[in-house]
Amino acid sequence: MLTEIENSIKVLKGGGIIIYPTDTVWGIGCDATNTEAVFKVFKTKERPSSKSMIVLVSDVAMLQQYVKQIPDVILQALNSFKNPTSIIYKNPKNLSRLLLADDGSVGIRIVNDKFCKLLIHSLKKPLVSTSANISGEPTPLKFDEIDPKIFERADYIVNLHHYKKAQKPSSILRLNSEGVLEVLRS
Repeated sequence: MLTEIENSIKVLKGGGIIIYPTDTVWGIGCDATNTEAVFKVFKTKERPSSKSMIVLVSDVAMLQQYVKQIPDVILQALNSFKNPTSIIYKNPKNLSRLLLADDGSVGIRIVNDKFCKLLIHSLKKPLVSTSANISGEPTPLKFDEIDPKIFERADYIVNLHHYKKAQKPSSILRLNSEGVLEVLRS
């Protein structure tokens, strides 16, 4: 696993994109602070830049570096999630502007997957996470279902967990105007 971390970090620090296993589905990822790399992900997926992507962080301390304020209700909820859960934050900072939705928000998830957590922690930056498919096509549930075009466009393909069947995409929550977490996708 350490060789895969080292190889991935070399590509990510150079502005490249990787295909990698996450705690949900196989993803296309890059350094979430590098706008040129984020643009490459949009191009790889053939995805309109008006559609936002999820950002992965290793822990709450890293989350605090990329969100101006984490409301107490979210801090309390973070420890109770049993499944991968992304939360929409209205006040991101230090991320590529291409990742922000039209309203300036961004979805961020603290990962549980050992490889992802170690990769992000070692990189010391968050990763973009978007499913490894062409926009509008079905999300591949297994490594061998990923479109060959995605592989051709990537700078590195992580050589781990190729046998693993994907879980469903993460749940998505956001804090509504009353200060209550609401489910956008379960």
